[in-house]
Amino acid sequence: MSAVITKASRLLAGRGGRATADAAAILGALPVPVVLLDAENRFRHANHAAEQFLGISAAWLAQHRLSDLLPPDNPLFLLIEQVRGTEATIADHDLNLESPRLHKRGITAQASPLPEEPGSVLLVMQDASTARALDRQLAFRGAARSVSGMAAILAHEVKNPLSGIRGAAQLLESSVGPADRELAELIRDEADRIRELVDRMEAFGEKPIARTAINIHRVLEHVRKLAQSGFAAHIRFQEHYDPSLPPVWANRDQLVQVVLNLVKNAAEAATQEGINHPEIILATGFQHGMRVAIPGSTQRMDLPLFVAVRDNGHGIPEDIRPHLFEPFVTSKNHGSGLGLSLVAKIIGDHGGLIEVDSRPGRTEFRLHLPVVSEKDADQ
Repeated sequence: MSAVITKASRLLAGRGGRATADAAAILGALPVPVVLLDAENRFRHANHAAEQFLGISAAWLAQHRLSDLLPPDNPLFLLIEQVRGTEATIADHDLNLESPRLHKRGITAQASPLPEEPGSVLLVMQDASTARALDRQLAFRGAARSVSGMAAILAHEVKNPLSGIRGAAQLLESSVGPADRELAELIRDEADRIRELVDRMEAFGEKPIARTAINIHRVLEHVRKLAQSGFAAHIRFQEHYDPSLPPVWANRDQLVQVVLNLVKNAAEAATQEGINHPEIILATGFQHGMRVAIPGSTQRMDLPLFVAVRDNGHGIPEDIRPHLFEPFVTSKNHGSGLGLSLVAKIIGDHGGLIEVDSRPGRTEFRLHLPVVSEKDADQ
């Protein structure tokens, strides 16, 4: 692909009308975002993928400079100047392109000079966040399997004697004085708490999933009603749904569990101190080109449908974000850190992908899910 881009850039820098048209056609067909900057960082060309990536039309870009899109201290400007100074192709990774108009993190950028046009730079950008999210989720699934093994041991070795301890505590409650009765109640309550934790960990077990065709909007409406009748009664909900979406191939109860967990977390984040108008946005849509490889197989799965849960809280702390889906990692004072780990496992078991984008005032969890195929429908 780099050879095609190089060829197209040379044609684009040429002065012949036919050559320019050929280059524009080549760059326009490329699936990666490509822009051409002149010596003063004005946008001379942007392909369709670049328009989608930046969320800005080529007509707007043609009237502006890169400095109108990004602050002057962004590392991308240093990369471009290095290319002009060395007249060599330079790549940089894990760049953040952030401004009021743009919010892109973890971007890989490759810049190349155009010898025929001194000062001009061809810039190719790629979003590596999805690939990193998939790699993290594969690691999280391994961690979840470790938890499931631990849960199986606990269920066998702890639950049975725990029932005996709880039964003995109940008998003591009815035969001792008030002072000792309080201790017996404490034993019973702690036994219940340990059993509840073991029950939650058992959810990580490797069990076959019974799937059917599910209307994702019915799942979201069910969760919204549960939330607004309980823990999110005073939170404003917005719904941005695509009514044309096909059914997803999933287990309804598990999807309810996933979305309910995300909405609970969003409600807690939106009601933190200092947030005057707590809000949760539920959104769905169709995203072309989202495909992931199935681990241990040569097959690739299409994940065209997405579900987003967004809140306007303070955001996820920076030190927790890389480990957000790992078991026992939490920023809550009274949390167990198993909720999001279970969410990642369930979505992974469905062959899906979960992404997180968080900054102050906006945190979004996005689920990418498979839709019903002809093969699924015949089952």
